[in-house]
Amino acid sequence: MDALSETLRVVRLVGAIFINARFTAPWCYQSPSASTAAPFLEPDAERVVIFHLITEGECYVELGDEPPMRLSAGDCIIFPQGDAHRMNSQPGLSPASGGARLDVVLSRRPRQLAYGGGGPATRLVCGYLACDARLAGMLLAGLPPVVKVNVRGSNAGIWLEASVRYALAEARSPRPGGAGVLAKLAEVLFIEVLRLYMNSQGEGRTGWLAGVGDRVVGAALNALHQNPAQAWTLEELARTAGTSRSVLAERFQQLVGSSPIQYLTQWRMVLASNLLCRSNAPLARIAEEVGYQTDTAFSRAFRREFGAPPAAWRRDRLARHSAPRSPES
Repeated sequence: MDALSETLRVVRLVGAIFINARFTAPWCYQSPSASTAAPFLEPDAERVVIFHLITEGECYVELGDEPPMRLSAGDCIIFPQGDAHRMNSQPGLSPASGGARLDVVLSRRPRQLAYGGGGPATRLVCGYLACDARLAGMLLAGLPPVVKVNVRGSNAGIWLEASVRYALAEARSPRPGGAGVLAKLAEVLFIEVLRLYMNSQGEGRTGWLAGVGDRVVGAALNALHQNPAQAWTLEELARTAGTSRSVLAERFQQLVGSSPIQYLTQWRMVLASNLLCRSNAPLARIAEEVGYQTDTAFSRAFRREFGAPPAAWRRDRLARHSAPRSPES
């Protein structure tokens, strides 16, 4: 299994589509930052990534000092750093006053939005993916403030777009399960965007996704993810990747931002935190599964990464997730 598939298999992702919009020109929609939206969308999430899929018409997205980006039907955009941004029918428009309350619009249930001046229509859906902060930092490292791909360029994207439209209709029907289908589709759409972006990357990109797509670094990442408990050395890893130690070390540092062995430790900690949250396995077994001979060595490494020993970290996480949650708006 490749590194991207293994990462997505191991780490829990929670996705949803929260807005189904039809805007008519002139119109403008202000999207809050991910940190502002997170308490309304997924209160327990460490990180929320917001995305938009244009299903009909065209529009623009404006982000800080970046030049306006034109979007057309089939385009999907994500905001890796979670920046607030503005969607509008033409650059420079401001959102109308007296808009819907933030806690109403930002809900885990899909909301219908329809407004504008009666001109050409644009339809879009807004979704999010909630995940562990370390996973988000790893997957999205090195990406620009806005990532744009057109999903109509792939068979999977065409199927996904049609499935999203169907699931949005189902979510309004009395039949159960519509929201669950939308949640899964949001996750799949996000993954497809990452895959399409990887395939479209040119030279000079850095970050984890660039590393996965690199022949040498990708082979090393695949090996580390397939067998994280192995006592890897740089020499063994270079042999597996079909290159020299110096080339692997330099290329890995350039793209991923750490040495291969440092990365292995970080990935082991992601695996360990996942096992601590999702299982009742004793520390000694978790330590062994992620490549540590003793739970003492494991606890020392875990404390360096998370600031607390694994047992205390597990108790804190369980207490936070078992606390009563406010009713969904």
